[in-house]
Amino acid sequence: MIARIYQPARTAMSSGVAKTKDWILEYGPSEAREIDPLMGWTGSGDTQSQVRLRFDSKEAALAYAQEHGIDAQVSEPQKRKANIRQGGYGENFATNRRGPWTH
Repeated sequence: MIARIYQPARTAMSSGVAKTKDWILEYGPSEAREIDPLMGWTGSGDTQSQVRLRFDSKEAALAYAQEHGIDAQVSEPQKRKANIRQGGYGENFATNRRGPWTH
């Protein structure tokens, strides 16, 4: 059984870092998906692909995988530099502006 250990990226809809600090162990598919002929939905008998385990550190996830005999591949995160402006959002409403601010 193959699993993937990774740290999730932030969502594209926000600039926050919520839910990105944990490490996740996610099992890979052990059988192919099949299409239901009546409804057209896809499904499989593989229930392990629905399991996602959260860990505080990469080492804890690797220890769990090694203890349970799981072949794990670690994907290192690609961190971005923080984009913090000097004045932040409040700069948009500053009273000490040199000129009028309009759209």
